[in-house]
Amino acid sequence: MDAADYPGLDEEAQVEALRPAALAAAEAFGLDVHRMEVVLHAYNTTFRVDTRDGRRVALRVGTNSKSTPANVLAQQAWQEAIATGAGVVVPRPLRTTEGEWFVRATPEALGHPVLVTAASWLDGDDARDGDGAGWAPALGRATALLHRHAAGWTLPPAAELPRFDEPLFGDRDVLSTAPGLDPDERATVAEGMARAREVFERLHAGAAVVPLHADLHGGNLKWHEGRLAIFDFDDAGLGLPVLDLAITTFYLRRSGAEGAEEALRAGYAEVLPLPDVAREDVEALVASRQLLLANSLLDSSTASLRAMAEDYLRTTVARLRHWLGTGTFRLEVEA
Repeated sequence: MDAADYPGLDEEAQVEALRPAALAAAEAFGLDVHRMEVVLHAYNTTFRVDTRDGRRVALRVGTNSKSTPANVLAQQAWQEAIATGAGVVVPRPLRTTEGEWFVRATPEALGHPVLVTAASWLDGDDARDGDGAGWAPALGRATALLHRHAAGWTLPPAAELPRFDEPLFGDRDVLSTAPGLDPDERATVAEGMARAREVFERLHAGAAVVPLHADLHGGNLKWHEGRLAIFDFDDAGLGLPVLDLAITTFYLRRSGAEGAEEALRAGYAEVLPLPDVAREDVEALVASRQLLLANSLLDSSTASLRAMAEDYLRTTVARLRHWLGTGTFRLEVEA
């Protein structure tokens, strides 16, 4: 299969095209595979591996990931440190038989190298965004515990994390030049990007940054043995603690759960003081999540995400217009 064909494949075909690389990576992690089933094919691709000796492992192929080897080293090392000393439930990352945190693979169908990681499997019910009020207090506490731990943690040698000091987190900007936007829509995107960028720059001026998970929402949470567990550290980077809270707030607004945002902040305040950031700046950080998601969708190779891109672009413009006009970011607006 030519790599140019991959974006045009349907979801099932894309997963099967990635499976050989996943199986080879599993061997490098010392896993004797009995069964391998895909559990998520979106930005990245996660397989559940059941081994012949009775273990269950999450194997993650960085299909669209922008993480470098130095980034993955930081992500896995931080996750291991959290598992042993932060008071937050996370999967335990696995090393290869050579002692490495990841495997390099080049799926023939993709035509470019990807990094594959493995971690212990977390049993339990997913904490979906629609149940935000149920998990918001626990996530607030867990977020503060992560921030407290991060402030005292040191990156290991050769490890790096990107700095999240602008709305697209360093990704190339394909949103501003997306095809199909009329001049008014393009102007809305430009204004939204400029306003969000100004807030990032102002808040970061002279401020200390800490490692952030930067993707805390229901899709990355589970109820494991009665406790809220956090997984998927692929988006981790250095930023201001308020950014983690703003990202979660974006998803809580999608759930429409009454009192969820207040519960998130209350849970955080049980552990650490809330970040002292003006409401309008928090709204800009919430809105910046819309910019990041739309940009990522437009730049994705995953079939299901590419199919959503055009409609999501219209939705993005409508949400940005509402925020720019009212000062409040909402998800329930007419596109």
